Amino acid sequence: MNAPAPVTASLAVSATPTRDHDTENFPTASLLLAKPLRAKVMAFYRFVRVADDIGDSPDLPAEEKIRRLDAMERALDDPGTALPEAAAMHRAEVGVAEARLMLSAFRQDAVKTRYADWAELEDYCRRSADPVGRMLLRLHGDGGNAAANAAADGLCTALQVLNHLQDLVPDRAALDRIYLPEPWMAIAGGEQAFFDPANAGRRREVLDAALDRVEEELDRASALPRLLRSRRLAIQSAMTIGCARRLLARLRRADPVPGRVALTKADVARALAGAFSLGPRDAPVVASRVSRAGSSFACGMAALKGGRRRALWGVYAFCRSVDDIADGAMPEAEKRRFLADWRRKLVAPDCVLSRELAFAREAYGVPLSECEAMIAGMETDSADRLRLATEADLDLYCRQVAGSVGAMSVRIFGAPEAEGFGLALGHTFQLTNILRDVDEDALRERVYIPRDLLDAAGIPDGPATEIVAHPAFAAICARLGERAAEGFAAAERDIRAYDPQALLPAAVMMWGYKRLMDRLVRRGWAGARPRPKLTKGEKLRMAWMALGFGRAP
Repeated sequence: MNAPAPVTASLAVSATPTRDHDTENFPTASLLLAKPLRAKVMAFYRFVRVADDIGDSPDLPAEEKIRRLDAMERALDDPGTALPEAAAMHRAEVGVAEARLMLSAFRQDAVKTRYADWAELEDYCRRSADPVGRMLLRLHGDGGNAAANAAADGLCTALQVLNHLQDLVPDRAALDRIYLPEPWMAIAGGEQAFFDPANAGRRREVLDAALDRVEEELDRASALPRLLRSRRLAIQSAMTIGCARRLLARLRRADPVPGRVALTKADVARALAGAFSLGPRDAPVVASRVSRAGSSFACGMAALKGGRRRALWGVYAFCRSVDDIADGAMPEAEKRRFLADWRRKLVAPDCVLSRELAFAREAYGVPLSECEAMIAGMETDSADRLRLATEADLDLYCRQVAGSVGAMSVRIFGAPEAEGFGLALGHTFQLTNILRDVDEDALRERVYIPRDLLDAAGIPDGPATEIVAHPAFAAICARLGERAAEGFAAAERDIRAYDPQALLPAAVMMWGYKRLMDRLVRRGWAGARPRPKLTKGEKLRMAWMALGFGRAP
């Protein structure tokens, strides 16, 4: 057997790396770090930069890449190595274990060009990016801080996926490598269709689902600056989180396939300016998320102040997050996995949204069982083809996804005795949603009208769009509309039994939903079914009512 060739010089592919520490999206060795530690970080950075350049070389065959990367790993075991990048790491006594883990990822890059699911991508990030954060924490005395390490992992994974999404086109063109999993691209019609400039709409849906995963990782990272001993590292981490959130927002607004989406100097400046306060705390992040959603529910939330508003925002953000998973353009198996992650978060909060939900539970007695019910309802929604068998199944679904919200909300309002009212009102709201969205849901192959009602009307099973277009379908909708109208009438009667000030948010939301139902009835259920919306004037009226001026008729 031939002995491996000795390493006597740098194994860099070229004299000039593809990037340096100043041109990275998110610099590791920034000037914010203390100078002695920065020198150590630079030694680590130069080693992994060379290794990454080897893995990303479009000219080297896979066998040669692996040979060079293996040589670099042997250099990590040899303090007398002639490889300058490894010798510098030995002198600095930094990052050998982390570099070894990253080499395993770069070797993978030499041979793996497609990913089967999000878990494979996360494993790659665990080895290619997370070690950088752990190295920095260890250098600054926080290597044993489990909470800080978990938050740093979230940040590094988010940064890596953001880079992958930025570079979808150049990675594919130069390396025939795509990190976005193949089943995700299949949602947009497959790889070719995903990259088709004319397919921007479906690509946007898949990208948004991927960016939701990135945002969850950044929500995990949000606490990092306040967990660190080093003020300098805390500021750098806050700045990095700020830059990442700004790049995330840019990728939500712009498509990276026609052209690379990047941070601007103004983005970096704003992130730096906000870093000295260590970034926003959990409650303002959630408040911003609620505002971004633009839901009419926000009008009802405006009736609350202080901790109660914060708690309701936390509940709303949780519900929105799991709903986005169920509605996301990703494979069903991925949705179920991410919802299972949320079940774990209920027990062990690890991100902005789960911590704010925990605040609501602790402060106002929001039951864990109601949060679990919401997730169960979203698991129903996650099916690629959704059909409900019986009216009892429909009632259970409404109980899970809307009754749970009612039961949680009345406790936050300060009227836990109104739980029955909240459950019934939630059911009525959900019936309204289902009737409003029958055509939109059909495009997702969802039919919430149960099979027993469809069978009784002689409507055969088949594609959802054919079911909702059947001539007998309108009569079923009309009967369910009557049931919803009865629900609103009962709610208007029953709400008088409770503290009107405590249930003011419910009254405001009830007014808005009843307007939608009245509009549905006037529109009719047959033929074209344009989706009704509240007008700006109606939303302003709801906001006015929430402030205590005027009341629902």
